[in-house]
Amino acid sequence: MASGPACDFSTVEVVDVSRHFGRRRALAKTSLTFTAGSVAGLFGPNGAGKSTLLGVLSTLVRPTAGEVRYGGQTAAVLGDELRGRIGVLGHDLFLYGDLSARENLEFFARLYGLRNVPERVAQALTHARLEDRANDRVAAFSRGLRQRLALERALIHQPRLVLLDEPFTGLDDESAGLLTARLRGLREAGAIVLMATHDFESADGLVDRVICLKAGRVREIDAGRGSLREQYRRTMAEAWS
Repeated sequence: MASGPACDFSTVEVVDVSRHFGRRRALAKTSLTFTAGSVAGLFGPNGAGKSTLLGVLSTLVRPTAGEVRYGGQTAAVLGDELRGRIGVLGHDLFLYGDLSARENLEFFARLYGLRNVPERVAQALTHARLEDRANDRVAAFSRGLRQRLALERALIHQPRLVLLDEPFTGLDDESAGLLTARLRGLREAGAIVLMATHDFESADGLVDRVICLKAGRVREIDAGRGSLREQYRRTMAEAWS
């Protein structure tokens, strides 16, 4: 791993976090706690604050008010080592089209200062089922193949906190199944996984927690009571204080 044990954590606490972009409120006094060995789903319409919450947790977006604590410490205290414990997959996949799948993974592994780079890369290619495309340029990949590779790019340093923004985008049934299995494996390994998605079918039965966002506010619903899509619709139709 890129970071030492001193930077490890088993909880992430969002404490009264608000984030404004000019006059627009993206998050309003949000408080949540996430623990190791869990997969949380973030649901809500476009502009509800899902990506902003992921940005705040990744340290890429600074809260207007409130703070995030990683094992009781803030990002300001933990410094750069904290980023070595966070993996992010967003809309921008951060892959280099002129490089092969193997070269992309090698680049990011070295960026994190990892040891045993060839072994790490081989394992990542196996997880992505891209062993036979390892030496092909990424520019020739379909969106689904790039998505699978980008997930392994985000996980190659074995992060404690995994943040995913619409990870099922562009995936066929086989690839979606691989992603679901990968996320379950991360949960079993003790990762903290947060996933923003509109794909209720893929999330149903996968997420341990269902967190709905509406106009920057959050409400949690029971993940085990009936259809996730129907629960979401009922919750979003209610009046939120």
